[in-house]
Amino acid sequence: MSGKADPRPAGEGTTSRTRLDRGRGALGPALELVHTGRAPTRAVLTTELGVTRATAGAVAAELEALGLIRVDARPGAAAGSQGRPSHRLSIAEDGPVALAAQVHADGFRAALVGLGGRIVATAPGSEVIDADPAKVLGSVVAAGAELLRETGRRCVGAGLSVPSAVAEPEGLAFGPLRLAWPTGAPVREIFAEQVRAAGLGGPAFAANDVNLVALAEHRHGAGRGARDLLCVATGHRGVGGALVLDGRLHTGSSGLALEVGHLAVNPGGRPCYCGSRGCLDVEADPLAFLTAAGREPGPEMSLLKQADTLIHEHHDDPAVRAAVDTLVDRLGQGLAGLVNILNPDRIILGGLHGTLLEAAPDRLRAVVADRSLWGRSGGVPILACALDHNSLVGAAELAWQPVLDDPLGALA
Repeated sequence: MSGKADPRPAGEGTTSRTRLDRGRGALGPALELVHTGRAPTRAVLTTELGVTRATAGAVAAELEALGLIRVDARPGAAAGSQGRPSHRLSIAEDGPVALAAQVHADGFRAALVGLGGRIVATAPGSEVIDADPAKVLGSVVAAGAELLRETGRRCVGAGLSVPSAVAEPEGLAFGPLRLAWPTGAPVREIFAEQVRAAGLGGPAFAANDVNLVALAEHRHGAGRGARDLLCVATGHRGVGGALVLDGRLHTGSSGLALEVGHLAVNPGGRPCYCGSRGCLDVEADPLAFLTAAGREPGPEMSLLKQADTLIHEHHDDPAVRAAVDTLVDRLGQGLAGLVNILNPDRIILGGLHGTLLEAAPDRLRAVVADRSLWGRSGGVPILACALDHNSLVGAAELAWQPVLDDPLGALA
């Protein structure tokens, strides 16, 4: 319980507590509905939970008492509506936050993220990545701790996004070669130690960056409403994939599922660090695009920003146009193979892949349809990711999950 005194008459308070006791198991599901925007009013919450209006009211009141949501009892009826308007539900703007950390080949960043996937504050990013993961994670946690001091927010936990497969249950980073970190680095344990050393409350988690992109987009962005969502993205280097099945992130038996970067799309192409050649990882990332366009990468900005800028500002350049077509064909071939295997009901593309979709939507969709059995039968919607900083939002989702599972227990 919240621990706050109940100002209502004794009989009324007892009745409300009885309703809450009956609906206590609904606290987590109710919070998730508000968190993901699926319950904007108490009437919708009542329907979605399958409880009485009184129980839904008690559940909403308890979540408000915990400082997680706000219940607006005077929303005003919409034009043309019938009957009494329902109380509106929204995320508490001054509520607790999760510390989100992201590490990639070109730097790291920390942020505070509230419920609803709302970024409350961000710290200036770093462009230097040490070969010692403890130094990097110590720095990013310190940046997050400073944000917490500045904002005075309560921290429910911390989540870390890394450009590597993260094996479970140990939380080991396999394949973080572009970070020069040792294979099998215990990133979750190191991150948790740094979080504890900084005096921050709540549990700490770590996961693959594209898995977290998919999780964030499924809950708050372009993947909302999809049942079987495929996400493929390229950020600063390499290509990653993720799959959400029936609303849950599919990570395989040990967290290593959907390493789509190692699908061969160009036999005899560039050598890949996995030992093969022509993998999506080295044929459809920002470096591959810059190379195909005949541009030499420079140190002034990240590879992703260089590639995006080239497409947006020089799209009429024949070399840039040809590079777009080349990468779209390779990406489409890889997506078609995944559609044949996974049969998703939606595909979302992140990073440079979203930019390629914007630049040549018809070509990409045609390649996927032509090369996939299920694509020919009606097509799979292909959309660009919609969220800014979706990796950070996804990292925060890891930290918010215990609260979504058990608000009372997590915030006790």
